[in-house]
Amino acid sequence: MMHSVATDEISSHALADQKNKNKKVLLMGKSGSGKTSMRSIIFANYIARDTMRLGVTIDVERSHVQFFGNLIFSIWDCGGQDSFMENYFSCQREHIFRNVHVLIFVFDVESLVPEKDFFYYEQCLEALQQNSPDAKIFCLIHKMDLVPEDTREATFRKCESHLHLISYPYKITAFKTSIWDETLYKAWSLIAHSLIPDVRLLETRLEKLRKICEADEVILFERATFLVISHATNSSTSYDPYRFEKISNIIKQFKLSCSKSQAHFQSIEIKNSSLSFWINRFTVNNTYIMIINTHSNVSSAIIRLNIQLARRYFDFFINT
Repeated sequence: MMHSVATDEISSHALADQKNKNKKVLLMGKSGSGKTSMRSIIFANYIARDTMRLGVTIDVERSHVQFFGNLIFSIWDCGGQDSFMENYFSCQREHIFRNVHVLIFVFDVESLVPEKDFFYYEQCLEALQQNSPDAKIFCLIHKMDLVPEDTREATFRKCESHLHLISYPYKITAFKTSIWDETLYKAWSLIAHSLIPDVRLLETRLEKLRKICEADEVILFERATFLVISHATNSSTSYDPYRFEKISNIIKQFKLSCSKSQAHFQSIEIKNSSLSFWINRFTVNNTYIMIINTHSNVSSAIIRLNIQLARRYFDFFINT
């Protein structure tokens, strides 16, 4: 009998642990706003021009994506036609909005009926308040490439300000995005970052590795998506704020090119008199690491040795 109780306790803990690693991500917005296109680019290795052949989402498309070790993103891509949206808030309310960790609501910046988009968004918040009050809210102001560049920032700020106003008491994060540039990677990197447990400890360990390598920056990328997981940066240097996402975009396209020729991307190393730049496979199944050194006395051999020595610790940390 005692053996049975112990087994039940172990099973209960295992079930709770597995539940903690499953993150429900609700992807919503009107039909044609770009939800499925961005999901396909980030998680299914599409390039932007190929998303044009994607069909319309009918009702809810669910996909389970293993991400960064044992995390599972359960992505609910919800069709945005009026009939479906109304059904989500009536017949399927509890089913759709229960146990949500993150709501990503996508707004088409050129929507002909923005009032309806905001109305559906407020309905989502009300349903979350009842079923998942601790959910994190991210709003993507999408297709920003269609807005003239000289008015892009003002257009975004106006929409962001309105969203903050109607979202109270939720604190939301808004991004301007497009499938044609690095803004999509920046938004999804920060969303993914918000779902990773113990991320502060990970950042501390990366900072320690940066100092050992005397590096300007150490950046950790998730292997499949090449989203930025975490980074450690020498704060005394000024950098392009979109540098990580530009690299994500470039390397992911390069990986896709390699796979089309049946080759496997492993690493890149660039070195001259003032710069050393590495991107290498890091943990066994989960990550790549990028290390940037300028004017450092640490040799390439020492950098590679430090990566090798750190790999076992980070692999254990990520997969437990």
